[in-house]
Amino acid sequence: MAGENKKGVGFYLLYGAVYLMAMLPFRVLYLFSDILYFVVYYLAGYRRKVVRKNLVNSFPQKKEKEILQIEKKFYHHLCDYFVETIKTLRISDKEIRRRMVFKNPEIVNRLTKDGNSCLLSLGHYGNWEWVPSIGLYLSPGVEPGQVYKELKSKAFDELFLKIRSRFHPQSIEMKTVYRTIIRQKNEGKTMVIGFLTDQRPRKHNPEHWTTFLNQDTLVQTGMERIARQFGFSVVYLDIKKVKRGYYVGNFSVITADASAEEELSVMEKYTRKLEETILDEPAYYLWSHNKWSRSKKQEE
Repeated sequence: MAGENKKGVGFYLLYGAVYLMAMLPFRVLYLFSDILYFVVYYLAGYRRKVVRKNLVNSFPQKKEKEILQIEKKFYHHLCDYFVETIKTLRISDKEIRRRMVFKNPEIVNRLTKDGNSCLLSLGHYGNWEWVPSIGLYLSPGVEPGQVYKELKSKAFDELFLKIRSRFHPQSIEMKTVYRTIIRQKNEGKTMVIGFLTDQRPRKHNPEHWTTFLNQDTLVQTGMERIARQFGFSVVYLDIKKVKRGYYVGNFSVITADASAEEELSVMEKYTRKLEETILDEPAYYLWSHNKWSRSKKQEE
């Protein structure tokens, strides 16, 4: 019981500090981001070896100078992402519509008009924490949802759930996705559920080796299996960072009915689309994630 009380106190202290920061205007938050960049990149060297290794392996044709430019730009963006995520707690619907623009939500609304749910696939690119604002664009009766992975720290997990609930999506822990979708279908609900599908699969979970950014890469297959079983449509969200604090999202259809697709074709199409997004502007991908920690040669 004492541990549970401690976690509760930790959350409220953390939430209070973050909430106060969220009240600051963007110009002040970006000043803080600039300072944070210097600390994170030059003083702490946060995951610099992982980032450099990922960039070098992903872009073997690029010279060291180009890699360094992407690396620094990535860390600048990572710090911007951090303060933008905090600001989510206090951002208005009007402001988020200006800063996270979805160009063609009619694609998603067309796919869900007959009551069939849609899975939204995207990667850790741009500011994925602002994507749940898609709920402001959906047709009446269509509910937004997002799949998340529970964090080890209870206080941080509760904080991020609070931030991610700003636009009222249903947050679904990845271990409960299947059960939740069955329940929603039985209740006759139509949903648009976001999957960050570029996470490294856990061992013993369904997975698939493919080539991604010049490397043998393990990808999760859970999203495709769910889509195929229930005949859901799947769309990809391509995010562009227009300038600091402003993003544009464009939807493209991967499939209108995943049950009609060949096995693994949905994941391959998604992987190729995400690769195109990254190659267009590499700096805004989450290079600090150790996605390539497992080797295909070692596991064969």
